[in-house]
Amino acid sequence: MVIAPLLPEPGGARGRWRDHRQVINGILWKLRTGAPWRDLPERFGPWKTCHERLRRWTADGTWDRILAAAQVHDDGTPVQWTISIDSSIVRAHQHAAGARKKGAPRQVRRRLVRKMVRPSAGHVEG
Repeated sequence: MVIAPLLPEPGGARGRWRDHRQVINGILWKLRTGAPWRDLPERFGPWKTCHERLRRWTADGTWDRILAAAQVHDDGTPVQWTISIDSSIVRAHQHAAGARKKGAPRQVRRRLVRKMVRPSAGHVEG
């Protein structure tokens, strides 16, 4: 798949743009490594250029168009989506079993606590 037709035309009112390929590689490097923008290697150009292009293309929907095209075609052939979920590997969080539910009355909980509390051995009823 070639994404060149999905990208905006270089240039415009501000003059020449840095090569799209170089900037995209810089954006992908940053996203892959998680490094701060200022640590972007010089081979990708100024970090501000990559950051601004990412911000601009996100706002105008360019990244959405690229993703949509990539999800439909892989190397020029349509993608066949097959999804299978095996419940034996899907686990609930450890706190999922005993948490108090929203809207459950607190009085029920208090009654249970009172039943569990026993008088001490030295206490004499009378």
